[in-house]
Amino acid sequence: MKRRILLVDDDVAILLTLKAVLEISGFEVTTAASAREAKQKLKSNEYHMVITDLRMESEMAGEEVAAAAKKAANQPAVAMLTAYPPKDAEWVTTSDTDKVLVKPMNTQDLLRQIEAMLVAHEDKKLKETGKRLEPVVAQEAGKKPRKLAESRAR
Repeated sequence: MKRRILLVDDDVAILLTLKAVLEISGFEVTTAASAREAKQKLKSNEYHMVITDLRMESEMAGEEVAAAAKKAANQPAVAMLTAYPPKDAEWVTTSDTDKVLVKPMNTQDLLRQIEAMLVAHEDKKLKETGKRLEPVVAQEAGKKPRKLAESRAR
């Protein structure tokens, strides 16, 4: 079973590029081009992770997506993707975001950070509930992200 990611960005070029990179690396990716669309998808689907742009139709639209994700039944890991990270370091600890990813970013670094977030989030859920909620994350965690060249060779 593939790990599911909801990818949210109003920049179609970034959305499609990241979707391709993540799918090549073995993720199942659903996209949303706005916070409103993302919140609808969160109501009807379950994801292991949500990666959302911070600034979309409003300055803090990504925060709305992060809050909706944290209210979802399975509480996926949430990464905020932004070219303009807030200067206030406290923002990261008070928001519903697990990690801030600053774009542009090297593809391999991005994949490593996503893998690490998924494992850390699953471990956190395990400690809170006493049982593993998403065993697929643990199975996939041992795998290294495939390089784009390796994937294309297949």
